[in-house]
Amino acid sequence: MYRSLEDGDTARVVKPTDAIEYRLGTVTDVRYSTPHTTHARAYTLRFPNGDERTYPAAKVRRATRADDHAALEAALTSACVTLRDACRIAHDYDTDLANGTASLLRRVVDLASLRLGLTLDPANPARPLTRIEDGDDQ
Repeated sequence: MYRSLEDGDTARVVKPTDAIEYRLGTVTDVRYSTPHTTHARAYTLRFPNGDERTYPAAKVRRATRADDHAALEAALTSACVTLRDACRIAHDYDTDLANGTASLLRRVVDLASLRLGLTLDPANPARPLTRIEDGDDQ
């Protein structure tokens, strides 16, 4: 069953229109349809930069840091797959481009490991690969 947001809950704007709205906001006010109901009409969110904005209830969804962690894991895994493919293509195109792309891939994998505790494998997120398994035997 859906539970309306309350003061202190964290939420996101469903369809962000600017950089601030991509951030995780904290509910600071709930406006109800009538005085004696739990049906929310609008929420005011405070964003990390201090901005407060009010949105219709349908334009806001509950979100937590755990939701963000899952979204970051998916985004970084996808980025690693794309960078791996670009690196393989660049290998035959230009050595400097291939080296730069491989360096960028390594930095993304290291960042995900250090800051999110993830073990990313661009080829198969379910298990880590060794360098030899991925065809890099150097």
